[in-house]
Amino acid sequence: MYVFVCAGCGRELTVPLSQVALPIHAHQSFGNGLQLPVLMEPGTFAVDPEPSGPPYRRWEEVDPDEAAARGIHAPVRSLSYGPAGAVAVAPGDVRGTVLTPDRRGGACCGLAGGDGPNMTCGACGLPVATRIDDCSLWQAVWLDPAAVHRLPSDGDGPEPPSWEHLVTHSAGTPPYEPLVRWGARPGPHCQWSWSPRWAAAAGHALAHLLVASRGRPVTVPPGPAGQMFQGALGKLLPAGPPPLRAGLAGPGLPGTDAAVLLVPVHPHTGLTWAPSRPARLVPLPFGVWHRLAFAPPEPAHHRIGPRTRHLLADEDPPPPRPDRPLWPDWHVFRHTLVRLPAAGSPWMREILPELTDPARFRFL
Repeated sequence: MYVFVCAGCGRELTVPLSQVALPIHAHQSFGNGLQLPVLMEPGTFAVDPEPSGPPYRRWEEVDPDEAAARGIHAPVRSLSYGPAGAVAVAPGDVRGTVLTPDRRGGACCGLAGGDGPNMTCGACGLPVATRIDDCSLWQAVWLDPAAVHRLPSDGDGPEPPSWEHLVTHSAGTPPYEPLVRWGARPGPHCQWSWSPRWAAAAGHALAHLLVASRGRPVTVPPGPAGQMFQGALGKLLPAGPPPLRAGLAGPGLPGTDAAVLLVPVHPHTGLTWAPSRPARLVPLPFGVWHRLAFAPPEPAHHRIGPRTRHLLADEDPPPPRPDRPLWPDWHVFRHTLVRLPAAGSPWMREILPELTDPARFRFL
């Protein structure tokens, strides 16, 4: 367990926290005008290993070898040269700070963080963190790594659960959820949408699937996995060569001889589950993987018309679901792809302009 304190005066700024892996949707922007929930679970924190914030340098100003050393293997608009190691915590776990509400950072509904730190230490006034809660953004407080120190707290905190414990006690991440407009209240008129977590997971895994394909077609299991990937893979990869088969693998599942394995990432340690044989691995957030691997078949979704409405009058209403297919999050896809070494390979360079230009990325 750790507590974060002000680097200026030593005042405690958080409750005791335990470290978990940074969610892949940490910097996601989802929808338009929607109110997303809090990013971090209470009592946890995560560290972003990449630099963030100003100053920035355009891609044309960066030496390719320097970019590759930072883990960027394909062109991006710009690179941050700010400090690395920003710490994400739940807003409710912050203590002893003062919000500067006029530093909204270009937000339209809440706080977006574009103006830099908007929270100061309540004791000495040092800018220590940035709160983000604008529409379409995950709510979080990002502690400035240059303005806070991490100190051990009493107790070691819980041990990371085993894979077997996670499988047994997890319900998975639901694929659909109700989303509300900023300032609205949840109710029967909420917009049911694919979960932002699923959209981010689809974008992240799609980049890994594309790399694992090495330019060959890939088939994925039917059902939810097919909804996530098959349409996009069909548009991105050529037809003709014998396809590679992708399958789900992980704790609690029987073995598979698929060449490409969709496997879980531990939510606490960030480690990817490893099979006992060599395979091309495609990581998925544990909650999404668990739902793909163990969720029961979805009940039928009735098409109700005037002639059949009376037949269903005594039944429970059909479960809600989105009115469109799942769209992989393009920004998460692009963020992931350019950080995979294969993005610099010759075959990938031929299709990379199609993949990194949202106006030409037609399946989204």
